[in-house]
Amino acid sequence: MDNHDNIDTLPEIARQYLMYLLTIKSSSKLTVREYIFDLRVFFRFMKTRKLKINQEFDEINITDINIDFIKTITKEDIFEFLFYMSEQRDNINNSRARKLSAVKGFFKYLTKQVGKLDVNPAENIESPTIRQSLPKYLTLDESVNLLNTIQNDENNPDRIRDYCIVTLFLNCGMRLSELVGINLNDIAPDLSTARIIGKGRKERFIYLNEPCRQSMTDYLEIRRNDGNLKDEIALFASRQHRRISNSAVQKMLDRSFFKAGLADKNYSTHKLRHTAATLMYQSGVDTRVLQEILGHEHLNTTQIYTHVANTQLAEAANKNPLAKIKQINKINKENGEK
Repeated sequence: MDNHDNIDTLPEIARQYLMYLLTIKSSSKLTVREYIFDLRVFFRFMKTRKLKINQEFDEINITDINIDFIKTITKEDIFEFLFYMSEQRDNINNSRARKLSAVKGFFKYLTKQVGKLDVNPAENIESPTIRQSLPKYLTLDESVNLLNTIQNDENNPDRIRDYCIVTLFLNCGMRLSELVGINLNDIAPDLSTARIIGKGRKERFIYLNEPCRQSMTDYLEIRRNDGNLKDEIALFASRQHRRISNSAVQKMLDRSFFKAGLADKNYSTHKLRHTAATLMYQSGVDTRVLQEILGHEHLNTTQIYTHVANTQLAEAANKNPLAKIKQINKINKENGEK
């Protein structure tokens, strides 16, 4: 069975498309890995549909697919693919929408970028409706509890580093990949700002508040005394003295959530990003300012935090003790009972 991100299992023309995404469009490696899987499933389905191949689905070779085969794919074929993913593979709307995005991007590349197709069969296919769920986040008390738990954990030799990491998450709202990718020269000498490389290699600067500067000062003092560093430019190092990995940060957080009594909340590094954004919005930060801090390309992505606040307002109204008191028989049926 293929590895999830094995690009060599794809047709040559699909590999060229993914290289285009990486080098020209600056798509993230995560997006490309997902598209490798999505396009592989798509082409295998097309081979079974058009060539009636009787073989284990995950063993079907698709490297021989060429532009002549791709020209035979119609809009109806793509509809059948989406139906197959729903009925046979139990894909929810979000998963099917991502697969359709990969397919539409591929056909757009063939028609608009390299001119190998005259007609784009995927052009006008509507994406499945995606339910927008409100982000989960820590309350202010939970955030303080988490920080205190890490700071007071004397059995953790990395507690100063871990405290600094969580402080940056909760105060700056950065993504996991952004934090892991920070280099020493991305931090201003006076610790006032940090340069962040976000999605699509887009650069932004964030301002570090006093808790961030203090925790950074404490951590950098320890880092300077580490004579075994193998990655001298990385800001955060692991116990192996290399740049800390995404999985190492997540495992550290899982342990910290457990010790703080938050293990049952299903929190993650991304929940800390939501926490920072929600707490800032609740404190009066404008959504356009928040958009810049979070590195959102579109304002409507940021505006989900306004929905969180509106939900809280409704919950607050319903928690008012007077909300439980029913109007006394509509004022005794408009004073009919006298």
